[in-house]
Amino acid sequence: MTDLHRIGAVAATILLFSVQPGGARDVIFVPTPPEVVQRMLELAEVGTGDRVLDLGSGDGRIVIAAVKDFGAERAVGVDIDPDRIAESQENARKAGVEDRVEFRQEDLFETDLSNADVITMYLLQSINERLKPRLLAEAQPGARVVSHDFHMGSDWPPEHAEIVAGKRVYRWTIPARVEGEWQVQIRHPQGMREYVLDLHQDVQQIEAVARTGDDAATVKEGRIEGDQLSFALENEADGEMDFRGKVEGETMRGVVRNGDGTEMPWQAQRVD
Repeated sequence: MTDLHRIGAVAATILLFSVQPGGARDVIFVPTPPEVVQRMLELAEVGTGDRVLDLGSGDGRIVIAAVKDFGAERAVGVDIDPDRIAESQENARKAGVEDRVEFRQEDLFETDLSNADVITMYLLQSINERLKPRLLAEAQPGARVVSHDFHMGSDWPPEHAEIVAGKRVYRWTIPARVEGEWQVQIRHPQGMREYVLDLHQDVQQIEAVARTGDDAATVKEGRIEGDQLSFALENEADGEMDFRGKVEGETMRGVVRNGDGTEMPWQAQRVD
């Protein structure tokens, strides 16, 4: 076989390997440097009680470090390569953490994302973007997502990005899902104010219309970060009001400040 034929055969093998449908087989295993592992877990604020999920876990180094060095309650690694799973299990045994970690041979596009407080990954740009809808729909609000080298696309910019040992590291927080209609009550000094708030959500950005009686109020600067919601509302009766609050499932509550600095409690209930 000529050198040209050898090069072509190798290229074909790599191409076939990289386009297999599913999880980690889409990515050639490249270990994350130790200093990047450290910084990823720092940015994810991993600590006692956290449950960590590493997608495409390779030799298990992120999973092991999460419990051994950062005190995570439990960490799970997912990889589709059985050799990597066996290597990870042996590495966990050597590190003395096999009772606090789990490694699953599994397609990462079928992995349950709902129980993780932290999700880490070192995949490819195309895979991150394929995962993004699942992360936004299934991961719990407030979960921290950290990626080595690859981001989530222009419509979900990271809240933090930095370079560590020549490698980029990105962090996001899963926003609460607030799309829909909410009944809002404000305990105003002059009496209870009520609005119906119709929210439209594009990842972390919020657009909304607020109605009270026959009047519509302008809503602007809407944003949600994790379970923290903020927006400004303005109408003729009350002027501009600045809302800050926390989303708790079907309820939101917080404090609103009006133009003269007066602060008032508010709450909202999702309308079916």
